[in-house]
Amino acid sequence: MSRRTAALVGVVAVVAAAFVWLLATHSPSASTPTGSAAVGRLAPALTGTTLAGSAFDLDDLRGDWVVVNFFATWCPPCVAEHPELVRFADDNRDRAQVVSVAFDDTDERVAAFFRENGGDWPVLTGDTGAASLDYGVVKLPESYVVDPNGTVVAKLDGGVTADELQAVIDGRTP
Repeated sequence: MSRRTAALVGVVAVVAAAFVWLLATHSPSASTPTGSAAVGRLAPALTGTTLAGSAFDLDDLRGDWVVVNFFATWCPPCVAEHPELVRFADDNRDRAQVVSVAFDDTDERVAAFFRENGGDWPVLTGDTGAASLDYGVVKLPESYVVDPNGTVVAKLDGGVTADELQAVIDGRTP
């Protein structure tokens, strides 16, 4: 290999490593409220079997705020935001629920992730592609906040924080 080719390979490797590092250290506070066709409308149907084997239907949670979080265990920003979801769920047990929708992941990896990182809310796994399409998910992680009447009131792209989610359910702009 020539010196020039070796130098080029070295530069590409450094740039790729920097990109991976940036993804892995992406702050969950960098979420962005964005527009979505789902915002302002009744939440798309979300049904399935949870990781625990229970039937799940989003409509059963009417009367509470719900955060529908699309994630994957292989997604660094998803992993980074998870402690924030746990904190939000713990702080809002009396008025809000979290449901996670695992995307392109195995039941085994998702179960291990929740065992290791906490979170005792419903987790939908398996064929979740239709739900992702119904909500208009573009990239992971994405969270949709559903009000007690079943209307999607916010979509947050990127890792969320407990404070941002709290601001939405308190009627403040994150």
